[in-house]
Amino acid sequence: MARYKDSVCRHCRREGMKLFLKGERCLGEKCAFSKRAYPPGGHGQRRIKRSEYGRQLREKQKAKRIYGVLEKQFRNYYLNADKRKGITGENLLESLERRLDNVVFRLGFGITRNQARQLVLHRFFTVNGRRVNIPSFKVRQGDVLTAHDTVKESAVLKDSLKFSENNNKVPSWLNLDVGEMKGTIERLTLRDDIDAPINEQLIVELYSK
Repeated sequence: MARYKDSVCRHCRREGMKLFLKGERCLGEKCAFSKRAYPPGGHGQRRIKRSEYGRQLREKQKAKRIYGVLEKQFRNYYLNADKRKGITGENLLESLERRLDNVVFRLGFGITRNQARQLVLHRFFTVNGRRVNIPSFKVRQGDVLTAHDTVKESAVLKDSLKFSENNNKVPSWLNLDVGEMKGTIERLTLRDDIDAPINEQLIVELYSK
């Protein structure tokens, strides 16, 4: 499986904003973007005038990096969104939000989406009573996600929930029961529920060329 093995802090610097890819580190003094708020590389401090294509490309790259998906996977999300009824850009973001690793992150079981992905891969959670280890698994309205009995006392989950309680708010389309270590998908997400700094229209324009 393809993986990005370089520093993810470079992504924040390339996109010109904090993407919060490293959790607590992004909030402290060690944040690379806070120290060097310019693109990586020898010419990073030069002023760059972006073309319309450049703006569209950067928006697509930013969305990929926020949700942690690769190029082919992201394109497939777009193609599926384009086939569905409704606004393509909103369909795209809805599909990304319904990924299991994103739901685990949104509920606060993972400090970052990358950590949430690792927890899913290690079979920490069940969906409707069945263990699922596929990060891209798409949840549906009414699904119940629960930490498996063998990991409910895990320090990783407790630390993540404590961090998220102080820094991340559980979105309204999800319901979290900390005592039972479970979350319920109350409804499908709407565009107004998504706080990711993404201009989806630029992505649609890029793929429509």
